[in-house]
Amino acid sequence: MKIKETPLKDCYIIEPTIFEDDRGYFFEKYNEKKFEEMTGLNGHFVQDNISKSSYGVLRGLHLQKGEHAQAKLVSCLEGKVFDVAVDLRTDSPTFGKWFGIELTPENKLQLYVPRGFGHGFSVLSETAVFAYKCDNFYNKESEGGVLWNDEDININWQLPLEDVILSDKDAVLTKFEERNF
Repeated sequence: MKIKETPLKDCYIIEPTIFEDDRGYFFEKYNEKKFEEMTGLNGHFVQDNISKSSYGVLRGLHLQKGEHAQAKLVSCLEGKVFDVAVDLRTDSPTFGKWFGIELTPENKLQLYVPRGFGHGFSVLSETAVFAYKCDNFYNKESEGGVLWNDEDININWQLPLEDVILSDKDAVLTKFEERNF
């Protein structure tokens, strides 16, 4: 397993070591001990979530606030997504910056999104199955987020605007300048 830094503080790309032969392949998807040794961060996860979405669906930018904040380890099990992390920690040197990466079953990459970050993804394939491990349990009252198309953050979601499909909840998230996180 390789851990690569992103331009955002404490946000990492995890690239597995893949063992392939004529029978197929094997790789270790996650190892808590190695992750903690390589990053110095707590890598203990307590909840796994899966979502399936069709082309154009954009989910985000979401976060859990306060004591219910969550770090996430995300991957794409089927299809192709453009995954985005936004640093919303006001004391961070990368506050307000975003990073995006294409995740697919073929590249087998994962993105570690720390607590205090907004997170979202757009579906670039006909359908996609997306997986995320969380280090804290979901709490509805702690939901927060930032509007997906906020001009202060200016994310390129890799989709034509006319193809974007949002939930009612995501369509009315607050603007970055309102600091609802």
